Amino acid sequence: MVYSHLEGNLMFTFHDLDATSRKHMLEEANLHGAHAMEYFGKRLTATGQADWPNLLREAIRTGTPESLAAALRINGRPTAREMSQRKGVRYAKAVPSNAAELRAEGEFNRYNYRALCLRDIAEKRSLTVDRGQHSDNPRPESGAWIGKQVDPNALLKDLRENTGGAPAMGLPSVNSGLTVGLS
Repeated sequence: MVYSHLEGNLMFTFHDLDATSRKHMLEEANLHGAHAMEYFGKRLTATGQADWPNLLREAIRTGTPESLAAALRINGRPTAREMSQRKGVRYAKAVPSNAAELRAEGEFNRYNYRALCLRDIAEKRSLTVDRGQHSDNPRPESGAWIGKQVDPNALLKDLRENTGGAPAMGLPSVNSGLTVGLS
């Protein structure tokens, strides 16, 4: 089963998103407790941080990245400003208007990766990197991944160990439009 959602003009496709994948996604979310600070950094208020684990689990169970982003944008959950640094000087700036969408899509995709790693291991299939979202200007480093098969054990270990930061293998990278599928 393929699930696609439209964000602006861009469609993101999640390969093999079905009841089995959602079950594995939920198991993975429960494994680490889906802590807000691991995934959203400082872009959530205290209310948002408290709500994040349940919002994420609900999106995994029956929702979409869109429903997760919508939930993140309401009830005083997002912060309006964040600290940044330029040339050694710290300053407050507005949080990007698409922060909730990027985070929701990114975290949903990370759990999709983890679920498909588990399925690949159990079902003895192949896990292949694919473009899940069209890009008019794809990054060369993203393009280099497309069509490559990845070791599901190594990728799952990497994603579990790097829940709040960039995975060592580089998959998925933030806003790359890459995803994985079973073959």
